[in-house]
Amino acid sequence: MSARRLDGKVAIVTGASRGIGRNMAVALAEAGCAVVIAARSVEENPKLPGTIHSVAARIEASGGRALAVACDVTSEESIAATVAATLERFGRIDCLINNAGVMWLARTEETPLKRWELVMRVNLTGTFLFTKAVLSAMRAQRSGSLVAITTNGVQMTDAAQSGGSNAYWVSKAAVERLYAGLASELAPDGIAVNCLAPSGVVLTEGWEHGSGGAKVPPEYVEPPEIMGEAAVLLAAQDAAGITGRVLFSRQLLADAGADGFSRAGR
Repeated sequence: MSARRLDGKVAIVTGASRGIGRNMAVALAEAGCAVVIAARSVEENPKLPGTIHSVAARIEASGGRALAVACDVTSEESIAATVAATLERFGRIDCLINNAGVMWLARTEETPLKRWELVMRVNLTGTFLFTKAVLSAMRAQRSGSLVAITTNGVQMTDAAQSGGSNAYWVSKAAVERLYAGLASELAPDGIAVNCLAPSGVVLTEGWEHGSGGAKVPPEYVEPPEIMGEAAVLLAAQDAAGITGRVLFSRQLLADAGADGFSRAGR
């Protein structure tokens, strides 16, 4: 559990029904934040366990506050409904974590146009649409924290290392550029804008399902709790703190003096 407290704050986490999103949502709730679990996973999938309801139930069973909302980040109407439900239930939005995403692990010539467009629509356009949707609430509060989950592979252009997965890397590079510009736009409104990447590979259900059986050396594996702790730290920021940066989980925590996890990352 994080030593930082977010009592009274409200966060929306997209793609929060499993994996990194679930762990961030749970960590935020443990820190005192009310959390909106926003994802498309309403019913259990035997191949990819976890739903918005199971995560919300887990948080509430531990004494936290949670709201499960079915949300498609490619739909402006669905996003608007999620924002409205958040404001109706909790009255404010202090943090948005854009975690929803899709991977495509194939080389460029093996990438159909419809797959390229799906990756861009979810990873990039979804981040754009959801960010835009919460800005009026955050501006009214004169504070807030926007976080987009990216990857440590954006600069990994060697096909032997990256698997040639250009569609995925391009979408995340574009998100980083989007948020770099947005940080400057929103600084006068007191809103922090950052990208956060795991320093290693988090072996989530989605990774296991979509990696094609790829093996990750143990030294590159990152425990999912690290991203949860990093999310708590960034949720506490505004424009007077950390903003306009692409941050890596272990280094962020090391710089902040989070002893338990920072030592593991050195």
